[in-house]
Amino acid sequence: MTAHITKAQLRHPDDFYADLLEAHDGLSKAESDAFNARLILLMANRIGDPDELKRVLEKTLGVPLFQEQ
Repeated sequence: MTAHITKAQLRHPDDFYADLLEAHDGLSKAESDAFNARLILLMANRIGDPDELKRVLEKTLGVPLFQEQ
């Protein structure tokens, strides 16, 4: 199991955020939601570790979701 990374890893986070917003330009709500779903799945695939993905979900929500087994 890898440790959850909390230190910023993006060299230019504002640039990424601007690119993300630009990618949504002109999309309908449904298209934007579908884009976000695809992006999340691609990033999850890139992370690959199910335990790490659970930690990311918990960190994002700010509450524990899963019992340690």
